[in-house]
Amino acid sequence: MLIAINKPYGVLSQFTKEHPSHRTLAELGLPASVYPIGRLDSDSEGLLLLSDEGRWNQQLLHPTKGHERTYHVQVEGIPAPEAITRLTRGVQLPDFHTLPCKVQLLEPTPPYPPRVPPIRERKSIPTSWLAMKLVEGKNRQVRRMTAAVGYPTLRLIRAAMGKLELARLDLEPGQWRELTAGQIKLLLA
Repeated sequence: MLIAINKPYGVLSQFTKEHPSHRTLAELGLPASVYPIGRLDSDSEGLLLLSDEGRWNQQLLHPTKGHERTYHVQVEGIPAPEAITRLTRGVQLPDFHTLPCKVQLLEPTPPYPPRVPPIRERKSIPTSWLAMKLVEGKNRQVRRMTAAVGYPTLRLIRAAMGKLELARLDLEPGQWRELTAGQIKLLLA
């Protein structure tokens, strides 16, 4: 079984509560036998896969497989071309150098509904959206990358895995469904 969920903001990518105030996947009515393939931090949103088959972790997440994950990232400011080039080539972070990735400024702004709670906004600083395609996903990597080039992340949404796009799944935050054979083909493409 392979399930796609639109993980809402504020929900941990796990089933066990570590603190009484934490929200987890357990409250979303998922089958008992599944577990997350990878993770999204509680302050990240979007496409998360779950399965009852261990083979998916290696197949979809190991960097040597080159399986792209696309993130739509709202950042503070409008990144200069040099910042986009740095992101594309990979960024030196304190503990590792990120692999090269694909980055582009998203215009027009993607039509996501406002987040609850709303992002931090400053009247004198505009925001913009980037599409970032990575084949690795270390702890808070996208947020650390954008901060390293001077454009802090305000909102992070995983928009796709492979060619499986969250927008085409038509899932509201917190909703999930088992993937069809055709959707799995898109995921693996």
